[in-house]
Amino acid sequence: MEKKMPVFAFLALLIMACNSSHRATGSHPSKETIVSPATDWKFGVALWTFHTVSFPVSLDLVDSTGLKYIEPNTFTRLGPAFKDSTMMQLSPTGIKALQAMITQKGLICESVYITGGADIKSWKKQFDIAKALGIQFVTTEPPLNMWNSIDSLAGAYGIKVAIHNHWKGMSHYWNPDTTLMALQGHPNFGVCADLGHWPKSGINPLDAVRKLSGHIIAIHLKDIAAYNDPKLVDVPVGTGVVDFPAIFQELKKQGFKGHIYIERDATEQPNNLSSVLQEVKYYNGQVSKL
Repeated sequence: MEKKMPVFAFLALLIMACNSSHRATGSHPSKETIVSPATDWKFGVALWTFHTVSFPVSLDLVDSTGLKYIEPNTFTRLGPAFKDSTMMQLSPTGIKALQAMITQKGLICESVYITGGADIKSWKKQFDIAKALGIQFVTTEPPLNMWNSIDSLAGAYGIKVAIHNHWKGMSHYWNPDTTLMALQGHPNFGVCADLGHWPKSGINPLDAVRKLSGHIIAIHLKDIAAYNDPKLVDVPVGTGVVDFPAIFQELKKQGFKGHIYIERDATEQPNNLSSVLQEVKYYNGQVSKL
């Protein structure tokens, strides 16, 4: 005669089986499946880094790094294919050809550095270019007396404005307090934090990043050898005074999900590719620890 299992024993076995199945399905991810916050960071190159070569060559150089995101600008000469024009001088057909050249390389252009101008007409022209390129945000330094009009223009185009900072004497935005003032009441404004420029004005980049928490949509990845010397040009990332590990941790804490562009102002021969590759390695090493 078959002996029946008590109901309470059967239920206990059923619970154990369910728990085992729950663990096996990976409801609690293993260490290998935990994703670094840097997965959401769009890592690339600001094309000013390669401003000593033609635009097509700069695309080739970025492509050789394995990175995909680029930030061109409206003032660099574009080479023989565009009769050595700048982006500002291109016709709508020329803009399409430029976009096709970028796409053909498998690169992604979601922002552009623009210089703007003294009147809203000049800003509108550059927003037209950005719109034609499918840009998400423009990196720029808007005049203090045009905050309202530029914010309205950005809203009409559906394009954010990332306020960039140069150093004291060259930019109103060397002090992050000025940037904070610009952000107030201007919902289409955000921040492009140039980490290497702040030290030239005596500003600790980590302090500035903390102060601008919640507003940073892009980073210009740059290092500098010392504080309070505006004449200095940048050094390869990780070799200067900027505390990148602490800044990356702070960006993680803030939930940053934007673009990080390597940008070199210094010029090396025959180009800056060697130092860019060095910076890619440094960046990857640091974010792997997050």
